[in-house]
Amino acid sequence: MNASYERDGQLVEFVQSNGYVSIEDLSRSFGLSPQSIRRLVNRLSDQGKLKRSHGGVSPPTDGANLEYRTRQVLRLAEKKLIAAAVARFVPNGASLFIGLGTTPECVAVALADHSDLRVFTNSLNVAAALSANPGVEIAIAGGLLRRRDRDVIGSGAVAFFRRYKVDFSIFGVGGVDPDGMLLDFDEGEVEAREAMVEGSRNSLLVADHTKFGRSVPVRGGKIGEVDHLFTDRLPPAEFMPAIRKGDVQVHHPPDDRVTAA
Repeated sequence: MNASYERDGQLVEFVQSNGYVSIEDLSRSFGLSPQSIRRLVNRLSDQGKLKRSHGGVSPPTDGANLEYRTRQVLRLAEKKLIAAAVARFVPNGASLFIGLGTTPECVAVALADHSDLRVFTNSLNVAAALSANPGVEIAIAGGLLRRRDRDVIGSGAVAFFRRYKVDFSIFGVGGVDPDGMLLDFDEGEVEAREAMVEGSRNSLLVADHTKFGRSVPVRGGKIGEVDHLFTDRLPPAEFMPAIRKGDVQVHHPPDDRVTAA
């Protein structure tokens, strides 16, 4: 993971969020010459991450998320900030669902020194982050492995989470609409997330600020249905009515908590 991976990921995510973007706009936004942007766009298009259009570039038509190792380095400081706040909130001795994605993985890393945890997860990345701690019991969902992200989704993951009742569920999303709708890239991701929420006493959504307003194709659940939102900054004003409607507690710097009222 290096600076070029982070830049690639930022550019692809910028295009995913904005739709068609001209070469000139990309040049201004990223401080690169049009020639450099064209070379970068051509390489990313050849890799299937972007789609070349006349005078610019568009998201790929399949609606796929960025590759995992690219997402791991995007906004890593913000994800670590969120993860640290979750680690302060979750006590030793708790039972947890932890979902897939890079922010839940950061939470797992932050929880690695906790004791007497019982963790249920559909992410091999989460399991690996916690596996060195003998004080953490780990159960992993069975089913078809999605090698790209090293996780399990689909009926196997849904059935796995529905077998248990835990203290906390910790999960991310692909995006949040201003009306509060939670969005993801795959129906299986949504189904597993909803099973986690149903089977937990406290649901914790972990999402950095770029998820608010991000357009992602599959809908499922609303932000007002979660108990806690952990983020790196207060969401934009247009999202607050949906948050207040559900009386969601918002945790963010500098004081970790703002209670939506």
